Amino acid sequence: MKRLFLLAACGMLCNAQAPQTIHKKKPMHINRLSQEKSPYLLQHAHNPVDWYPWGPEAFEKARRENKPVFLSIGYSTCHWCHVMERESFENEGIAGILNEHFVCIKVDREERPDVDRIYMTYVQATTGSGGWPMSVWLTPDLKPFVGGTYFPPENRFGRPGFPAVLERIAEAWRTDRERIVSSSNDVLAELARHTRVSDEGAPLLSPAVSESGFQTLRRSFDSRLGGFGGAPKFPRPAVYNFLLRYWKRTGNQEALDMVLTTLRAMAQGGMNDQLGGGFHRYSVDARWFVPHFEKMLYDQAQLAISYVEAYQITGDVFFADTARQTLEYVLRDMRAPEGAFYSAEDADSVIDPAKPSEKGEGAFYIWTQAGIEAVAGQPAAKYLAYHYGVESEGNVREDPHNEFTGRNILFEAHSIEDVADYFDKPAAEVREAIEAAKRKLLAARSQRVRPHLDDKVLTSWNGLMISAFARAAAALDEPAYEEAAARAAGFVLERLYDPDQATLLRRYRAGEAAIPGFLDDYAFFVQGLLDLYEVSFDRSYLELALRLTETQIRLFEDKEDGGFFSSAGDDPSVLLRMKEDYDGAEPSGNSVAGANLRRLAEITNREDLRTAADRLFRAFASRLASNPVTLPQMLAVFEFSLSKPKQIILAGPRDAEGMRDMLRRLHGRFLPHRIVLLLDGEQTRTTLAGWLPALKTMTVQDGRATAYVCENYTCKLPVTDAAKFADLLQ
Repeated sequence: MKRLFLLAACGMLCNAQAPQTIHKKKPMHINRLSQEKSPYLLQHAHNPVDWYPWGPEAFEKARRENKPVFLSIGYSTCHWCHVMERESFENEGIAGILNEHFVCIKVDREERPDVDRIYMTYVQATTGSGGWPMSVWLTPDLKPFVGGTYFPPENRFGRPGFPAVLERIAEAWRTDRERIVSSSNDVLAELARHTRVSDEGAPLLSPAVSESGFQTLRRSFDSRLGGFGGAPKFPRPAVYNFLLRYWKRTGNQEALDMVLTTLRAMAQGGMNDQLGGGFHRYSVDARWFVPHFEKMLYDQAQLAISYVEAYQITGDVFFADTARQTLEYVLRDMRAPEGAFYSAEDADSVIDPAKPSEKGEGAFYIWTQAGIEAVAGQPAAKYLAYHYGVESEGNVREDPHNEFTGRNILFEAHSIEDVADYFDKPAAEVREAIEAAKRKLLAARSQRVRPHLDDKVLTSWNGLMISAFARAAAALDEPAYEEAAARAAGFVLERLYDPDQATLLRRYRAGEAAIPGFLDDYAFFVQGLLDLYEVSFDRSYLELALRLTETQIRLFEDKEDGGFFSSAGDDPSVLLRMKEDYDGAEPSGNSVAGANLRRLAEITNREDLRTAADRLFRAFASRLASNPVTLPQMLAVFEFSLSKPKQIILAGPRDAEGMRDMLRRLHGRFLPHRIVLLLDGEQTRTTLAGWLPALKTMTVQDGRATAYVCENYTCKLPVTDAAKFADLLQ
């Protein structure tokens, strides 16, 4: 397949020579992207490149003029996207080549993951790697024939210079067009074959699949530093979700230890913002010290849940505190006034306010020792410096781009107790001094120029964040988190939901809601509604989750092969309907949809939902059997099937003292394989009993909050004592 995909690309590019140096000028330009809402597209609105957004106008121009399309895909907080813009897309000479020979289209991958997925699959197949910015050349009918990622403005880093690449592709299109078009048809057919997910010949799944996943992760685990594999290290919460559920079912302590070691190492490292909370995207080294400084909403959401679950299992407040710090960061810096959550903060930030156009990686977050001393004062500054590994010459040893010279990335080099021992001071005194110093440093940092904020609201990522706040509200007994989850859900339902059609839109920004929702918008938001129901017990969330799931099945389910397509299939410009089959930085829509279907089937006892879930697992059975760690979130859902899910039915008012005691005991435990329903009135009883008739008889006993704990819809005797209820949960 790879040989087919490569076409004449090597002939076009491998011998490319850099043309005469093209000098960059920066007069004021404005292009069609100025009419868009995406922060990423707006960043390119003043390029001399004649950019088009993805849409009919660009496609028609390419067909009319018989020009190839240059497709550039990225996102607004992408470091190398900024670099390529500065070096190439702001360059008048390079823009001239692009405008003469190509129709140039810019896509925000976060707005259009369906477009991104198709062409990223192509780039990965042809080059062996992928990433953003993604650069792909297409025929006028949008079929790819050459692809890559970042191209420098001249030959460097072993990469051909961008102008040379453009000239060679333009020449090939002029002289060898028929072969390129013919080969692109073959490419699309091969892509369709390669990416098909089907239940044809699927093996029967068994516990051996989970065991294989555990053993594979075990072999790659870094027992000294935490995480899986070497540098760079990415947080991958789907892996933690699986391992914790595997531990819960099997009792395998090693699975639990791998997760706890990793979570502790990440929280103590520079990847965790030690002053302001929140996690950066990944660590460039193996010890979680030097991060890539962008902050993504989906990381905060998933990691907050991981730390909450670690707290439920261990009772260690370290994990609860880390979850709180992460969530407080989101509330402070990533929440819109209306309650929805923004998408990301950039890695790059202004180095010197007097030179706002000059930015550096992590400039907002790093410190000189002298700067710390000036803000914190003594003796707090010396305590904090020892605690966070601050050095007078800077603490970053490997700094190839000289971005951290003389500066420090804060990480937990020594515990509070170690600091107290080192300075021979009481631990309480040292802790108080360090906490006061941190508040001063955070206040001083807030006066710096903040990194760029991508302030678009995505339904899918808000769904993940709603889950995080709802589950933290329950486990940490924090009403403010429940309120945050409810406000975000309310925003989505008010601005991005059509109640007549029961459909979702994907993106909201600057007063505009747009783009029909994709599978992950439905799956992640439904998950958020289910999690929010289990803390608030507002029946409307449950009913909405069910209605949206029915829409999801109608729009996305593959009736022939099972599972769900990522897109609805009604956009002719999207050449392939693909099924997301990898749990990476975000979980796949199919994995989360599978979990939702399992939960809703338990709640409603509806056979059609069970059937949809079963068909999904059959569709992915071959993938799970051959390479289970590609889908750890789906493995976590499979653990639900291997266990004996509990149905926990509570009868009585939510706010009654006895009920609150029961809920504290319930939410304080790690019980991933269960559903919870609350019967708090006749209307609720009538609605829920319409799904599960047995609920009609589950009533309050002796005027006290009452719990019914069931497995496979067979219930133990009801209890009104919270301690006895806790015993039944074991």
